[in-house]
Amino acid sequence: MIPLLSAAAAQATSHPAPLYWLDLGLTRGIDLGLFTLRWYSLAYLAGIILAYWHVSRTLRMAGAPMAQRHADDLFFYCTLGVILGGRLGYAAFYAPQLLTHPGELVKLWEGGMSFHGGLIGCTLAMAWVSWRGRLNFIRVCDYVAVAVPFGLLFGRLANFVNGELWGRPALGDVPWAMVFPDGGPLPRHPSQLYEAALEGLVLLIVLMTLFWTTRARFRTGLLTGVFVGGYGLARFFVEYYREPDAQLEEFAARTGFSMGQWLTVPMIVIGLALVVIALVRRPLGAAPAQAIASDPA
Repeated sequence: MIPLLSAAAAQATSHPAPLYWLDLGLTRGIDLGLFTLRWYSLAYLAGIILAYWHVSRTLRMAGAPMAQRHADDLFFYCTLGVILGGRLGYAAFYAPQLLTHPGELVKLWEGGMSFHGGLIGCTLAMAWVSWRGRLNFIRVCDYVAVAVPFGLLFGRLANFVNGELWGRPALGDVPWAMVFPDGGPLPRHPSQLYEAALEGLVLLIVLMTLFWTTRARFRTGLLTGVFVGGYGLARFFVEYYREPDAQLEEFAARTGFSMGQWLTVPMIVIGLALVVIALVRRPLGAAPAQAIASDPA
């Protein structure tokens, strides 16, 4: 292990011209005097507002699985689910010690949110609204899933602006490798930007294209499956460039995969299953094959 780290350090330090995060002039928030408004908080807010706006817009189209009042309920409960689930998920998956220190657990402003925990919280919120409103849960998920990458895109960009969750040391000639203030002297992969591109922008383009230019929304579970599986694949790939949490480095070395990769495996499987089932089943509004065959026209 030591020779490997030495080789990595030697190659990384030989990088011709590393970029420095400090030279970008970025700040970790907006100083309002009494407190600092963190970019991460603004990223969550922007993602939720854009998701609400997009879902509300889609409800004007024929075949929508819910009414505007349901979207209003989703906005409230999903916000709670993302925040509570994200924080509790971070504690459960990455920092179990927080569970025994409730005072530290509530300090959201100090960072520490898990996407997987937020996803679970948001899913439970959608299940509650669907059950209470007697809605088709999977179709509700289809309409919400399309807009989730908004939050992922802004969230990962906020990670980069905050200079946190940086990548592994860059080996070889990586022109965009960057030295982060808390990441030591080695130039590293800006894995936050990789995640913003794949989990956010690319996934957003794919889902928006499917929703607005095809009849994918009439295949129950297809959009949800594309989102869940697509995110899982993107996150699994980027984890090869992302530095594992310090407290989980031994876990990653022992199991061969990071915690983030292990958590995405079920997502990839579930996403693939949803896509297959959606493509095999008859889309909503399509006439049964027997009825078509007996039509005299």
